[in-house]
Amino acid sequence: MTPSKFPAHRLHTKIYATLLLLVLAFGGAARAQEQQDEPVETINSNLVILNVGVADRKGQAVTNLSRGDFAIYEDSARQSIVSFEPTSAPFSLVLLLDMSGSTLNFRPTLKQSALRFIDALAPGDRVAVISFWVKRDKGKSEGKVITLTDFTDDRRDIAHAISNAEGAGGTNLYEGIRFALRQLAREGNRRKAVVVLTDGKDTELETLDRKAAGAANTNDEALAAVKPEANPRLRAVLDTADRQGVTIYPLALPSGDIKRIAQPLPQQIAIYAAARARLQSLADRTGGRLHVINRLEDLGKLYAEVAAEMRTLYSIAYLSSNTRPRDGSWRAINIEVTRAELIARSRPGYYAR
Repeated sequence: MTPSKFPAHRLHTKIYATLLLLVLAFGGAARAQEQQDEPVETINSNLVILNVGVADRKGQAVTNLSRGDFAIYEDSARQSIVSFEPTSAPFSLVLLLDMSGSTLNFRPTLKQSALRFIDALAPGDRVAVISFWVKRDKGKSEGKVITLTDFTDDRRDIAHAISNAEGAGGTNLYEGIRFALRQLAREGNRRKAVVVLTDGKDTELETLDRKAAGAANTNDEALAAVKPEANPRLRAVLDTADRQGVTIYPLALPSGDIKRIAQPLPQQIAIYAAARARLQSLADRTGGRLHVINRLEDLGKLYAEVAAEMRTLYSIAYLSSNTRPRDGSWRAINIEVTRAELIARSRPGYYAR
């Protein structure tokens, strides 16, 4: 069987992303968006690492499976599993906090919710807390990515780091994620994840999206002009996450919801839609899940849901036997479970570069 989303609210998120991408494609030929050149990190090994969730037909997680219960296929060819970690294996994860100006009004709620997330983790999980924002001073901007605490299982150190997170200004989301992935690379063969709280509106990408949609006169024209998944910063992040087997869980803040703007311009609609589509891509490509925060009072509950989900994931690695050239083409991954009534979910594949 092929990987499926579960439970129902994940399906709704997936449907939203699909509809959004269809809208982005509508409107005829779109002029190319100007992007700054950025090197794309590549997959240099045949080792493919997957974090895999398994559920029954009712959507209940199944956590008692063994290595022999799984079969992995890449481009329809069965692969040999070289390592297997049960759901009880600890994680190394980065808690990535958006400290830009858009979070100033609810910092106490943000920090209390993050503390609740830490309380829900397993004892052996190692956590690094990293904040990001863009400092603005006298017309100049400087991206800030600050390690508030390095990887540790000391909950007091983690709580202290969260409590002391500060910042203001713009948002350097993808700089923050790339930094988090570099930190995770030092954690060896442990299971890895990034949990990032943000509205998704990266300041530099927002400028590029506004320029791409600048000539649009209608919403459809603006949406068609912006190519959210073609951005090199996003591709670089996804390629690095592929190589390391990192699962990314974005938590989308209400400030990223276009519905909060009365009578938005076509350019604003395109900017907000592109930001949300990129967050969806981060989740889908890495096997995570996008949590959309509609009410700030739900933030703590959503953090707890992410922590609970991480405790239901198996980690499986295989050495790809695929002989096709690493020319950037897509390689599809399918996962089967020996018990036919179970559904496996993981990332759908990777671009072999």
